[in-house]
Amino acid sequence: MPFAANALAPLPPNALALRLGHLGLLPFVLGALLVWLVGGRNAEAHAWISFALSAYAALILSFLGGIYWGLGFRSPHTSAQPFVWGVLPSLGAWIALVMPAYAGLVLHGVMLIVCYLVDRRLYPALGAAAWLTLRFRLSSVAALCCFLAAAGS
Repeated sequence: MPFAANALAPLPPNALALRLGHLGLLPFVLGALLVWLVGGRNAEAHAWISFALSAYAALILSFLGGIYWGLGFRSPHTSAQPFVWGVLPSLGAWIALVMPAYAGLVLHGVMLIVCYLVDRRLYPALGAAAWLTLRFRLSSVAALCCFLAAAGS
């Protein structure tokens, strides 16, 4: 059965979640900045910073997929779609994490954008449409940081 849009009460964003979401951008911004600042000066530090940023992006993508499981649990009429989609970001993030940083960070950035596009389609049916503005802001900055760091790797 498809998502039951009428069965789910809207989930409005709360102030703490907004603040924590924005604070979650710090590792992306700091990681991308450090990739460029360290550059070729210290190959070991550069590799570690690139990997750390890639690992953080993988964690965030896994978190984004997990949101679908939580939203799916809210409704007794939800199809398998949110649960199936919920595991795909983790799988893609894992693949990106084991790639060289210059390629993996690009894949992470693309996946952050794809996750947002899927959210735009599925969040309204799951009662989470009010979160899309925050998701756009966070995904845009995180993806940009991944692309910038990949260019510096």
